[in-house]
Amino acid sequence: MLENHFLHISDHLRLMFYKRVFSVIREREGSLTAMEVFSLEVIYLLGKPTISEFADFIGISRSAASYKVSMLIQKGYVIKEASENDKREFRLILTEKYLGYIKLYEEGVKQYVLEGEKKYTPEQLKAFEQTLLNIEDDYKNIENIL
Repeated sequence: MLENHFLHISDHLRLMFYKRVFSVIREREGSLTAMEVFSLEVIYLLGKPTISEFADFIGISRSAASYKVSMLIQKGYVIKEASENDKREFRLILTEKYLGYIKLYEEGVKQYVLEGEKKYTPEQLKAFEQTLLNIEDDYKNIENIL
């Protein structure tokens, strides 16, 4: 039962996001494929991974990951930045071209929260926030989700 509620909320947030993205993006040369969008999402959620970290996470070879990243660089969604610790290693950095789409998602979440703030009492919201904080603490490290 609880799982269904989480899925329903997640589905609603994703639908709001996709609606906003589709209102801004139109099919044109150089637009992203679905796999490229998923790749960008993974890069975003991993937080400036190396190509090796990206490849390992999605379970593909480093050369296949390099190819995917090269396409994203060509389209202007990613840049490679030399690591401060090891100049031979590069971190994948998302450009504002992609981060603008993330802002659309965040706006949808803000709208969702504002609707909740109107509907629920401050006590209910505080209890819900504490529950979310507890869940966050349980999954601080993304490896715990896998």
